[in-house]
Amino acid sequence: MVEAGPPSPPRPWSRGMLSGVLAGGLASVASTATIGRVWAACDIGAGAGADSATLLFLAPVIWVAAAVPWVVLHGTLGRRHPRAALTAGLAFTVWFTWFLVTWLGMADSYPAPVCPGNVPPWWPGFIPV
Repeated sequence: MVEAGPPSPPRPWSRGMLSGVLAGGLASVASTATIGRVWAACDIGAGAGADSATLLFLAPVIWVAAAVPWVVLHGTLGRRHPRAALTAGLAFTVWFTWFLVTWLGMADSYPAPVCPGNVPPWWPGFIPV
């Protein structure tokens, strides 16, 4: 007869890996796509090829930077308050995406030949820049 031992403790730090990978990937795709649209609409950058290469190299960095907080949140706050960890993760991801688009996409120092203030005409007015 085999005795059943105590259950193994949960792995809190790896619990948020899947959420982090999914949310980080979504934030990376949304950020790079929106930054690319802003650059194209406002004629920012050297050209479509150079801009695409820049965004291609930025995408994995954004992905990791957006995924790590999810893992940390699920490992710390998610132990006792999983809904609070989910809410905090979603709030961080939305804020981080907005920050990247407004910081990297709308360059203040770049002359705005097409877009006044480097804000494209399709940008919603209720979202601050």
